[in-house]
Amino acid sequence: MSRRSRIAISLGDPCGIGPELLLGSLSAICSWTDVTVVGSRAGVDLLMGLPGARVAWRWVEPTVQVPSTFSGKAYGLQVISVGEPPDRVLGEALWLDPTPEIRTDQLRLGEGSAASGQATVEAIRVAGLLTMSGATDALVTLPMAKSAAHLAGYPIPGHTEFLRELSGAPITRMAFVSPRLNVVLHTVHQSLRSVVEDLDADAVAETLTFSTRQFIQLTGKSDLRVALCAMNPHAGEQGAFGGEERILEEAIVRAEASFTIDAKPAPVFSGPLPSDSVFQRAARGEFDLVVALYHDQGLIPVKLLEPERAVNLTLGLPFVRTSPDHGTAFDKAGKWIADSQNFLEATALAVRLAGRAPLTTAPPRTPA
Repeated sequence: MSRRSRIAISLGDPCGIGPELLLGSLSAICSWTDVTVVGSRAGVDLLMGLPGARVAWRWVEPTVQVPSTFSGKAYGLQVISVGEPPDRVLGEALWLDPTPEIRTDQLRLGEGSAASGQATVEAIRVAGLLTMSGATDALVTLPMAKSAAHLAGYPIPGHTEFLRELSGAPITRMAFVSPRLNVVLHTVHQSLRSVVEDLDADAVAETLTFSTRQFIQLTGKSDLRVALCAMNPHAGEQGAFGGEERILEEAIVRAEASFTIDAKPAPVFSGPLPSDSVFQRAARGEFDLVVALYHDQGLIPVKLLEPERAVNLTLGLPFVRTSPDHGTAFDKAGKWIADSQNFLEATALAVRLAGRAPLTTAPPRTPA
């Protein structure tokens, strides 16, 4: 009999909504997989005694073996019932705290700081290394505050770049997966000016080829229909609004050439297509994947069309990593009003991919 998967969850910023999303979702997630949480225990302790809590919890001794490479403090976290019968365990996780020196009096709920940034990044580091070592089968990352990470002395643009460096992956791309829309970003955290100045046919062709191969592996479908967004309005109107589309046309030719031998049937590339219509066409089923050239070009339609179900999936890492498609929501922290659906979707996708199930299968649903 095959063992249950074990998913690592990095807590994200302990002063954001990550801790309450984790606590509120743990009972559902434990019905799908075993869980190791990596993060500052102080993030959960900040929530003690606040009104509106949807669940109760307690700290216990770990009931599973702590990885031998871990050097922080380990606990067991139990989410328990508050009704009848009282104190029934609804979900349980191994909790690893790599920064036990960070206390609640160093943190302020709803505010990022150097302390919360240190806790966040060290949790990502440990969770990533655990997953790379095989101690866990996939990684789900709750939101980080980049400004807090910078205050702590970590000059990182985000999770994707940090995990790429940590793992030594030669190439990664940020993808967003949802029932109606799959999007890959060619560039991520850089200025729009630099996106235009750096536009290069070889680089775009690499993104097209790499992301298409990754989605072929994820879906089991070789004849993917891939759309490339244009840079300019109306795809440049044959040069009237700029010449960048000629670069993109050359990128498509090069991407097509890379599939002429080994893919039968080969993927079909279209574009460059006006970005004001291509996402709607994809949502209606005309394309399997859209490659956007810059962050907001891809993320605005994703968050508009699939605000609850779109999951961030990092392509190219030597392990599965997903995350919710939202931020730390400091303004909601501690109020127990944050919606956990996107976090549940991200975890469900990680569980499915950890078991190597096709991307197209339905995710496990939250128990009623």
